[in-house]
Amino acid sequence: MMSDQTTKGIVYPQNSDHTRLWEHFQTLAESADALIQGNVDMQVFTSSGTWTKPDGALLVLVRVQAAGGGSGGAASTSGTQSACAAGGGGGEYAEDWIKASTLAATVAITVGSGGTAGSAGANAGGAGGGSSFGSLITCVGGSGGAGSSASSSGIQSVAGGDGGSGGTGGSLRIGGGGGGPGTVLSGMAVKTNEGGDSLLGRGRRAAATAIGTAIGGSGQLYGGGASGASNGPSQSATTGAPGGNGVVIVTTFTS
Repeated sequence: MMSDQTTKGIVYPQNSDHTRLWEHFQTLAESADALIQGNVDMQVFTSSGTWTKPDGALLVLVRVQAAGGGSGGAASTSGTQSACAAGGGGGEYAEDWIKASTLAATVAITVGSGGTAGSAGANAGGAGGGSSFGSLITCVGGSGGAGSSASSSGIQSVAGGDGGSGGTGGSLRIGGGGGGPGTVLSGMAVKTNEGGDSLLGRGRRAAATAIGTAIGGSGQLYGGGASGASNGPSQSATTGAPGGNGVVIVTTFTS
């Protein structure tokens, strides 16, 4: 049968072809069927691995979330002192729709781990790890929050971690939220040291108490920053907490 096809691959007979009408319809249906979505394959990567393109793949939605930053630790305090460390920043997010025909049969996936907790004392938390879909989409993890030394007078404030930003690729990109600062005002901890949000995860809220010890709270999945540690008067050094891990979600629409 003599035929041609549209720019999207639907086959149709030429007007000089005298094949029976039902054969024309069959050819048209078979060629169109290969271009119409029939199934959805979703793969959620919570650790690094390899994505394999499913059979009949037509269109792929890739969502990449980097990890959140860890929070700072707080120093030991005397009877007139307090310490309040800062929260970690949230991880960066990006997504894109990609034609399956432009992708290789396999793509390496990297999933960032949450930033490490600041150790006990005035020690900063670690930055969250970056996440990526091959080299097509990369996202940057949130920065760690600063640690806090002890203070008894005036105002002492340490900076929260910056939200992740500066990745590459993707048609939509949203930076992570910044972590809250750790502040001591006239010997009392001021609890604004929450973790920064990410698009797919929330930063951990700051502990409510300003008296006694409050270790940092871990960042929530996926990509949330950790809240900072704090100490009221007469407390031992306290650790921060790790940020929330990242994730890569690949949804493939197949024929």
